[in-house]
Amino acid sequence: MSSPTGPASGLPVRMPRPRQPGRHRRPEPLVAPEGAPALVLAVPGVPSAATRGLAEEVVSIARSELPGLDARIGYLDGDDSEFTTLSTVLARAAEERAARYERAVAAGVEGVREPDGPVAVVVPLLAGPDGALLRHIRQAVMESRVAAELTDVLGPHPLLAEALHVRLSEAGLARADRARLFTVATAADGIILASVGGEEAVQAAGITGMLLAARLAVPVMAAALDQEGSISSVAEQLRASGSHQLALAPYLIGPEIDPALTAEAAAEAGCATAEALGAYPAIGKLALAKYTTALGIAPQQAQGAPVR
Repeated sequence: MSSPTGPASGLPVRMPRPRQPGRHRRPEPLVAPEGAPALVLAVPGVPSAATRGLAEEVVSIARSELPGLDARIGYLDGDDSEFTTLSTVLARAAEERAARYERAVAAGVEGVREPDGPVAVVVPLLAGPDGALLRHIRQAVMESRVAAELTDVLGPHPLLAEALHVRLSEAGLARADRARLFTVATAADGIILASVGGEEAVQAAGITGMLLAARLAVPVMAAALDQEGSISSVAEQLRASGSHQLALAPYLIGPEIDPALTAEAAAEAGCATAEALGAYPAIGKLALAKYTTALGIAPQQAQGAPVR
């Protein structure tokens, strides 16, 4: 048994680890400020169980990176029963914030202040710009009549190039690590980066494509899934430049387009395809980075890391 002064003889005494002094001290973990706006993930596309699972995993990653984060999911094409619409999610967040304030006043909490500033920060679940979907999101925010801040889309970013690399390697279409001396028989020698959202999206995808090309040491060209003939045209350009084994890498998270369109485009171009980005950990981290940057609490910008 333990005595009043410590554990019984022979048992180790666990002492708290002292803080490391100086500039090499580990930073205190960031937590969400009390009363901070909610992070609302705006999910495009037709809602489904798979879409919900993906979105929940993304917000789970964000919560794990920022303890105390109030993260919610709003569907652009929801039905307010199984899949809550973005405007309804925002309205509920506003109602809950007002109710918390009223309870604090009724309880006589000292120093309580009436809430101000945005109720939520809305983060589009989009890798690249899509004018039609972004207009839809803005309309939903307006219809909610709630003070909310809308961030940019997640890309371009080095972490998305990392995610694309991983998806290609999972499909056997790229080496997982250029530093290792082994070959992949099915590795592509040319990559088509497939985006949606027209020419603006293609240009934005091209920036991430340059980062991916540097990782793989093969040519990467962006094309639009929602423009007829764009994928096959880029495939012809890559073949004309000497690439013969092509792969299509969807620059998409997933819900924003029918997966059948990706398969059809790959078949038309005569190439294999990788999976969409999905709930790759970088997606949750980038969503959180958009949120923290909007609030001015980001400790540092997320950085890409080599695939190992």
